[in-house]
Amino acid sequence: MKNDELDTLGAREQWLALAIAGSGTGIWDRNVVTGEIHYSAGWKAILGYDEDELTTRIEDAYPRLHPDDLAYVQAAMQDHFEGRTESYEVEHRIRCKDGRYKWICSRGKVTSRDSQGRALRMVGTTTDITSLREMAEQLRETVGLITNLTNEVPGLVFQCRRQPDGHMAFPYVSAGIADIYELAPETVKCDAACIEALVHPDDLAVYRASFAQSAASLAPWHLEYRVCLPAQGLRWRLGDAKPRRLPDGATVWHGFITDITERKRIEAELQELATTDGLTRLANRRHFMSCLEAHFAYLRRTNGLPAAILMFDLDLFKNINDRWGHAVGDEALRHFADILRMELRTADMAGRLGGEEFAVLLTLADLKGACVVGQRIQRRLATQLLAHGRETIPLTVSIGITELRMDDADTEAALSRSDQALYLAKKNGRNRIECA
Repeated sequence: MKNDELDTLGAREQWLALAIAGSGTGIWDRNVVTGEIHYSAGWKAILGYDEDELTTRIEDAYPRLHPDDLAYVQAAMQDHFEGRTESYEVEHRIRCKDGRYKWICSRGKVTSRDSQGRALRMVGTTTDITSLREMAEQLRETVGLITNLTNEVPGLVFQCRRQPDGHMAFPYVSAGIADIYELAPETVKCDAACIEALVHPDDLAVYRASFAQSAASLAPWHLEYRVCLPAQGLRWRLGDAKPRRLPDGATVWHGFITDITERKRIEAELQELATTDGLTRLANRRHFMSCLEAHFAYLRRTNGLPAAILMFDLDLFKNINDRWGHAVGDEALRHFADILRMELRTADMAGRLGGEEFAVLLTLADLKGACVVGQRIQRRLATQLLAHGRETIPLTVSIGITELRMDDADTEAALSRSDQALYLAKKNGRNRIECA
């Protein structure tokens, strides 16, 4: 070899030695047959020893290993000696000169074997990984703390991932999934189909569209929806999450889902209190008028089919209160409300306007059709008597009918006509139907 080649080789060896020394890595060389092991100065420095402070006997090295790691290290080395592994690599604790333990990573490989394949020489490196292990432990503790916190929060903390083709999965969910969806975390990690199977059929299309829209616009996901659970039955859920686009085109949300069933129940009760007559459970005057105005506006926009208004007044109702008392009078009002419910279609609407006065909005009905409905109500009232103890209380009703007309200025005009018709029905003998 020429001098310049030798110089180049020497320079490379110096660079390699400097690189190894600067990386906190030590080198060891073991004679498997004699049991001698030689350590580099960098290896000894990892443990705080000077260059002349360690023996070269492998037997002296084993006591430096942590007792809990010794058997594992020896087994890993023996596996490599016998050719069961391509290389030797272990992480373990080793005692330093000052008595403290460090975590190290040792890697090595048999470099020569005899004709029968028995290991003769092994060379390897040792790296101080104490800081890495401490960081990993801190990270595990942090992850554990966050997991514990999210698991204690009522509701479901989640990460959702949606691929560009629409496939969805929940890589992370808190323990709250057991309450929110009655599912185990592993069932949604790769596929969210089992969640969609729980979403109420009437809400499923909106549920899917909400995620698609959020993914397209990167707007926050917000949705109230129903789920049908095996144990809990029908429940309401509220989901909120913020999306983020990933380089591969997928969208990831981090968010929270909570149970709002009780809130929905209270809202429904408040809505019922605001719109329903407490005695008869029909629409109250304000709600009936609001629905009537909305239907009239719809008819004017669409030039829709006719609709009729029927006004009812229980005849001689004051006599019932005077003879049997107000409790029986209230029962008479509830009795008539039940008859209205039995005779009307789902699309129709009945309301109590006050006292013994009721009103009905009949959709898709002209005057003739409305009269037929009015007559049916009168017949049922005559045959389905109100019982009070051993007595039966006869009830009759006067009815005024009109159509909603497109040339009416507002609903008040139609109500005024039906009220005038009702006045004529009472004036002309009661238990009658008059139209206007």
